[in-house]
Amino acid sequence: MPTEKRVKYILVTGGVISGVGKGIISSSLGVLLKNNGYKVSAIKIDPYLNEDAGTFSPYEHGEVFVLDDGGEVDLDLGNYERFLDIRLTRDNNITTGKMFKHVMERERRGDYCGKTVQMIPHLTDAIVDWVERVARIPVDGSDEQPDVCIIELGGTIGDIEGMAYLSAFERFQRPTLKNHLMNVHVSLILHPNATGEPKTKPMQNSVRHLRAAGLVPDLLICRSTEELDPHLRQKIAGFGMMDLEQIVGVHDVSNIYKVPLLLQQQGVLEAITHRLGLHEISENIKKELKFTMNHWTNLSELCDTFQQIVNIALVGKYVKIADAYASVNKALSHAAIHAKRKLKITYINSELLENKPGKEKESAEAWDQLKAADGVIVPGGFDKRGVEGMIKAAEYCRVNNVPYLGVCLGMQVAAVEFARNVLGIADANSTEFNSQLNEDQQIVIDMPEHNVEEKGLGGTMRLGRRSTVFLTEDCTLHRLYGAHTVEERHRHRYEVNPRVVPQMARKGFLFVGMGVDEQNTEVWNVKKRTDSSAELMKMADQAELDLLHKIDDLCQRGGDGVTRPAVRMEMFEMKDHPYFVGAQFHPEYLSHPLSPSPPFFGLLLAATGQLTSYFSGSRSPALQVVEEEESSGSIHDLRKSASSTSTDVVGEILDKLKLEGNVQKLASFH
Repeated sequence: MPTEKRVKYILVTGGVISGVGKGIISSSLGVLLKNNGYKVSAIKIDPYLNEDAGTFSPYEHGEVFVLDDGGEVDLDLGNYERFLDIRLTRDNNITTGKMFKHVMERERRGDYCGKTVQMIPHLTDAIVDWVERVARIPVDGSDEQPDVCIIELGGTIGDIEGMAYLSAFERFQRPTLKNHLMNVHVSLILHPNATGEPKTKPMQNSVRHLRAAGLVPDLLICRSTEELDPHLRQKIAGFGMMDLEQIVGVHDVSNIYKVPLLLQQQGVLEAITHRLGLHEISENIKKELKFTMNHWTNLSELCDTFQQIVNIALVGKYVKIADAYASVNKALSHAAIHAKRKLKITYINSELLENKPGKEKESAEAWDQLKAADGVIVPGGFDKRGVEGMIKAAEYCRVNNVPYLGVCLGMQVAAVEFARNVLGIADANSTEFNSQLNEDQQIVIDMPEHNVEEKGLGGTMRLGRRSTVFLTEDCTLHRLYGAHTVEERHRHRYEVNPRVVPQMARKGFLFVGMGVDEQNTEVWNVKKRTDSSAELMKMADQAELDLLHKIDDLCQRGGDGVTRPAVRMEMFEMKDHPYFVGAQFHPEYLSHPLSPSPPFFGLLLAATGQLTSYFSGSRSPALQVVEEEESSGSIHDLRKSASSTSTDVVGEILDKLKLEGNVQKLASFH
């Protein structure tokens, strides 16, 4: 009887400081494996007591990333999905709070048969069982079990929060399991200005702590600002009791897509396959790969090719830390690649646009930055701080024909601004910011099914992948998406009030896409439409009705907007404006380097004056991939050949990466 195929594990740990780059390293290891034919999954372990990341302030750990199943997780899972083109679930994010809850539920059920429940072995066993169960689940759209699961342990070695996890993985040091787990330790080489030379002592101490915890590093990733000096590499190997080949340098690079290439150049793939005893990938499978490291090389170099700058102003309330908008930043960069521009993001604190007394100088500078931007995005957020500044930014873009994209809260503030200044509704607002509004002033309302008073804040929003149906094909967003129905991920507790939508539509604020009140089923990726919303979606498909009549009928039949909304206002765009659009969902969560988010791509095209030509057929080539035999030439060859002609070098590079079938796969999968 054949033995069951076992998933191999790569445990990525960190030392010296948190935020050393474990997430990008983990993703890059996955890229090396996947682009050479191996099936890859990923798990992130966060050793905090929170059950999930849902209630975190963005200043704590950066943005909260949302998965298809509504899981609110660490932003590193967003890196895994973008780098590896996979779909993860909430179980791919382990927290100590989640594990404690899991163990205590088992204890309450009597699963431990009266035994004393302890950290070892009960918690450590639960951790390993969880990892082994999740690691076997296919995540790439196929039904094939992954070959390798990359496990990133958050925090740093020596933290008391992570000790239980190190104890759990220590069992893989046994001879019978030793070739099932590989440890990659990421640590930092400090460059103090006072000494003028790099210092490795903190790194040595982190390796010592790792060994004391029962794990031996198989690879030591040395993060540094400059390329690792050979003499320094020998010193690290000697003090760490490691071979020279086990020391891998990863210095700062111009874009994150170069990190997998650094690892490849230093033989990391060969080290992984040898250490874990991975099977050799056949030549037939390699030939069928749609994306290889050759393509990845072209992608990484393409990012540094563009010279023309597009300046996008990001108006938000968490701008002190860039990671608070990690997915927005990535989505903008993906769109910039396809728009063939070098991206500059100008972060503007929305509070400074409110012109408060005592902040005149800072406010003037903020307004100058906004007016200098080619396009503006207002992303999501919570609570009333800085909202009036966002409303002013939306007004500026609407009045002055500046390309604008509102995401979640950004869509809501655009609706509030329009209600105040076009519809003439005095003090129009959201009930999130003013609970004393009368009915006519309630432009944005709390969704009645999310009862915060009874359920609390955690996990009570409208979360996860949901469907949106276009009411018309004659709109910018439909042209960008190229589909009648789209699925995007949501994270919101408030929505635009259907009562006011018909009035807004007659003034040019058109909700061209609406969603439904889907109900969750036992299987997370299966949604059940209620009878009322199913009927409403049939109405949306009726070609004989014009857009305004559809909006009227849907908003009236869908409910009163207070107690029973059956339709959701998902997408709007402004009539007779170059690009003034908004989405209640978060399109940034599903953006990918090969398939940028359509609303973000539209913003970049409008900001660079390419939107009209794009729709007329003079399209910038999409970043796609080619058959292996068509990719033998490098990006440098293309530059060289183009130097003697007048052709567009970037266009040639993009064409070099073109394969229609792969883009269709990405479009349907994402």
